[in-house]
Amino acid sequence: MDRDMDVLIVGAGPTGLVLGIDLARRGVRALVVERGEGLAPGSRGKGLQPRTLEVCEDLGVLDEILAAGGAYPVGMVWADGEQVGEHAMFDPMEDGEEGCRFTTPWMVPQWRTQEILLARLTELGGTAAFGREVVRLEQDGAGVTAHFTSGGPVRARYAVAADGGRSAVRRALGTKMRGETLDPDAALVADVRIPDLDRTWWHLFPPSEPESGFLALCPLAGTDQFQLMARLPGGAAPDLSLEGVRKLVSERTHLAPGAVTELFWASDFRPRAALADRFREGRIFLAGDAAHVHSPAGGQGLNTSVQDAYNLGWKLGAVLAGHAPDSLLDTYEEERRPVAEQVLGLSTAIHRDEARRGAKTRQLGLGYRHSSLSEETREDPGPLRAGDRVPDLTVDGVRLFDRLRGPDWTLLTLDSGVYLVRPDGHVGWAGDTREGLGEYRARLGLPREALEEPR
Repeated sequence: MDRDMDVLIVGAGPTGLVLGIDLARRGVRALVVERGEGLAPGSRGKGLQPRTLEVCEDLGVLDEILAAGGAYPVGMVWADGEQVGEHAMFDPMEDGEEGCRFTTPWMVPQWRTQEILLARLTELGGTAAFGREVVRLEQDGAGVTAHFTSGGPVRARYAVAADGGRSAVRRALGTKMRGETLDPDAALVADVRIPDLDRTWWHLFPPSEPESGFLALCPLAGTDQFQLMARLPGGAAPDLSLEGVRKLVSERTHLAPGAVTELFWASDFRPRAALADRFREGRIFLAGDAAHVHSPAGGQGLNTSVQDAYNLGWKLGAVLAGHAPDSLLDTYEEERRPVAEQVLGLSTAIHRDEARRGAKTRQLGLGYRHSSLSEETREDPGPLRAGDRVPDLTVDGVRLFDRLRGPDWTLLTLDSGVYLVRPDGHVGWAGDTREGLGEYRARLGLPREALEEPR
């Protein structure tokens, strides 16, 4: 293992793997380390929102993601062993939401998403090392040194904590995570096989009495399994064994215990919403669940985490290539922490049945209009402004996303103005003409390639 790296990424979940991919395609020497002996099991965050699918396309994994999953089924509500009504899990697209190829989440078990991302990382020449648990980090003005339970230390110019909600790196930094527990009761999530249960529906079993709790069985696209989600009221200790899961299913549904023929993975948790005080501490960054944890109700956690990596990747690449000053990295927290706070509020509202899964959960409207990187020079800007995500439109027979794909800045000229688009697909600078564009490039330290002739 090359122990002298540009970036050390702690955690091989979706956040760490996406960041590793983005850096690898930029030629950055990055190492992803994971304390486990392999990728984490379980379906976990199974819903990829439309904006995340756009990121997958840019990173070169969309075809594999689409082949591995499927659309979400409609919910079917049960009572006393009878089907009593359908329940739409997601609101349809609204007027004004055009400009996207994808309209609803795409279901892929998280274990499969991670396999696809790891394969892409390897294809690009990136490296992931398993069985490498970080026990201590030291940083100085030139870099970060990581020490592990086994093996020698690794020295890197920057490090990123992508090691989950119980982040060891965050704790080592002493960064506080502030928030609230959303439910006093524990919840259980498991991947099970139930051969005789209809896979047409997402089966919903409301509690027959207050002390019984809610249970749902969602068919996992691309597999023959179901994801079981159940609330455990009254302080009940979760039984994560096959027999425990069988007992829970038989008590809450019309299914016999033996209907569950196999248990692949199970875990318990208490829904929580929390946000780290800081996303950067010197040369160490927090990303994904290490920086923010969500209720799973809104399907926002994994997706917000992927967006963290997508935002940080191009900035690290620019600084490491010498194109931009280190201060560019301060805009990671400036941009992503407000977004995380906003999404936390949304997922909490959905958890409490105060909001629906609709336009906001698709994450297509999230942007950075108030960022110091967003410069809008037009007196009368149209709907597309500096900081906004560029819509997936076709102009004069050319798909904009085909022009934007890749790790570079792109200069677009459209009827409504001139736009310098960041590598993450958001408008950095917008004007009626190119006047002032050179000053923007100089301020950010952008390479001259960013000011090529408009496309």
